[in-house]
Amino acid sequence: MAVSALFVLDIKGRCLISRHYRGDISSVEAERFFSKLLENEEDIEAQGPVVFDNGVSHIFIRHNNVYLMAVSRQNCNVASLIVFLHLLASVFEYYFEELEEESLRDNFVVVYELLDEMMDFGYPQYTEAKILSEFIKTDAYKLEVTQRPPMALTNAVSWRNEGIHYKKNEVFLDVIESINILVNSNRQVIRSEVVGALKMKTCLSGMPECKLGLNDRFMMDAQGRAPKGKSIDLEDIRFHQCVRLARFESDRTISFIPPDGAFDLMTYRLNIQLKPLIWVEAHIERHARSRIEMLVKAKSQFRERSNATNVQINIPVPSDATKPIVRTSMGSASYAPEQDSLIWRIKTFPGDKEYMLGAEFSLPSVAQEDASPDKKTPIRVKFDIPYFTVSGIQVRHLKVIEKSGYQTLPWVRYITMAGEYEIRIQ
Repeated sequence: MAVSALFVLDIKGRCLISRHYRGDISSVEAERFFSKLLENEEDIEAQGPVVFDNGVSHIFIRHNNVYLMAVSRQNCNVASLIVFLHLLASVFEYYFEELEEESLRDNFVVVYELLDEMMDFGYPQYTEAKILSEFIKTDAYKLEVTQRPPMALTNAVSWRNEGIHYKKNEVFLDVIESINILVNSNRQVIRSEVVGALKMKTCLSGMPECKLGLNDRFMMDAQGRAPKGKSIDLEDIRFHQCVRLARFESDRTISFIPPDGAFDLMTYRLNIQLKPLIWVEAHIERHARSRIEMLVKAKSQFRERSNATNVQINIPVPSDATKPIVRTSMGSASYAPEQDSLIWRIKTFPGDKEYMLGAEFSLPSVAQEDASPDKKTPIRVKFDIPYFTVSGIQVRHLKVIEKSGYQTLPWVRYITMAGEYEIRIQ
């Protein structure tokens, strides 16, 4: 395994404790790397527990408000080191009751003694807390763990603090739907689904109670309401922990005390047969090995009063193509050789419109004998359509009830965007 050093860092990536075993890793470099990793990634857990950078492996885990990290310049056994870090955390808890930044600062002498006994020259040794307690008998300062009363007794809400106050009380609700579509080379839709999310941002005072009504068919049937317009069947519904699930299961009412700030209230999915909102056809013609011509047609297939914005169509081209000549009836096109694609951008694409793109590329006159065949990369489309949803979901009402009875301004917005939107070429 040959660990070069062990580091204990706070939640911002600052080094609290370090123990070097081989002297080939600088504390400053490790701290700078981890701080940079925290800045660049909103969710560091998405990176996984191992990051390789500049010949150094960084293996880390998070426990409460600290990170335990092992670094090594050699080809180490990552799985064993992750187990070791978890055992190290359990040993610290055995000595300090709670492993937090405060307990480490109060017991740095014991921490260094444990690090010396648990690892020697980068190799793990003793990891059993009871065995270590026979060697290290230094008194450790233990944090007092206060017993919290149950939430039912205090009526506390773990996701919202008390005493929040705003001069202007507002609720912002975004209904965002992503369309996943796959069209085969025969122009048949073989996969289509809608993945939706209700994203909220609350700026509300006190401890408000919110009630949300949708045009969900089951919800309206449970409440005995006759739908005035279209009703939909939502699938795979997932709620934020603030939603009262028992209330939803009984009468399909979405009732909750919201967290302060932004959060995802609900996600859902719909498996429905969709026609592509933006249909793309590409006709490609090769002229021996000298050049290639393509004619691309893009047509919007949604209502006329809607507009798609920030439309981007990625059209694959051969990896050895050069000297592009491009003409478009709308928007602009640029050649991206690093992506082996031609990118057609249209700022605004109204409904029921059709635009054309023509392109010509030169090809090398000599080809490699062992050259691999061109990859059959599909056309990929990206777009946003504000004030429009494919599923037809509607927010019937959004009520905010608070004992002080203040006035609330609710804002609701609908957006449809392209998710995994691919069209294969013949």
